[in-house]
Amino acid sequence: MADKPAFQDIQNAFAAHIRDPANAPAPEHIEDRRMAVYRDLFFNNLRSLLSTTFPVLKALHDDKKWRHMIREFMKKHSAQTPYFLKLPAEFLDFLQNEYEMSEDDFPFLLELAHYEYIELALSISDAEIDDSRIDPDGDLVAGVPVKSELSWVYAYQYPVHRISKDFIPDAPAEQPVYLAVTRNSEDRVRFTELNPITAGLLDAIDKNNEDLTGEVLLRRLAEQIQYPDADAFIEHGQAAFNELKSAEIIIGTKLPE
Repeated sequence: MADKPAFQDIQNAFAAHIRDPANAPAPEHIEDRRMAVYRDLFFNNLRSLLSTTFPVLKALHDDKKWRHMIREFMKKHSAQTPYFLKLPAEFLDFLQNEYEMSEDDFPFLLELAHYEYIELALSISDAEIDDSRIDPDGDLVAGVPVKSELSWVYAYQYPVHRISKDFIPDAPAEQPVYLAVTRNSEDRVRFTELNPITAGLLDAIDKNNEDLTGEVLLRRLAEQIQYPDADAFIEHGQAAFNELKSAEIIIGTKLPE
């Protein structure tokens, strides 16, 4: 086997120093003033990107702590993508799997990071709505309601959409917090808080492989939650359908094949 070219050793030393300048020496014979340009360029560009993607996360930490988190990301995480806009996903993966939580970290750190990342993830998603088999004006109770491919629903333990420097919860909410994040027809991302019943209805729509009508789905849900008056529940369900349709979380009914 041929020996590794010398320039690769230089490249590896250069990259290691950029990641962890405190512990990895710079390549020999390179002036520190020049290395400083690259150290600052890489770190500051990454800090700018992550601060934009995770503004609340950044705001909750002082500059020293925020810089520490980014430096730990650079030191420990091996990114699997060269695309700049996909680095926030790598940062989230780092926080979930490699970051060592300390006593001064917020208990909602991972949930807040996920919530803030999802807005970017949906805005750059390649998912598309196939409206060739959808009636946008269909009866959502009599027909088969269709959930948008560009609407994702998540359950959190903490009210992540309300967290700020003025509201820092120290314990989970009494019940899960359901949020739908939707990219609408104007390509704007919007968050909608859902109650547990509406979240359950959306889950039933999402898993409706039998093409059951909205009425059947509502009656099944009423039975599951032991609602005393199924007919009244369907009336409430019609109102919920209309709200979900207005928010573009539901986009119409399925056309027959």
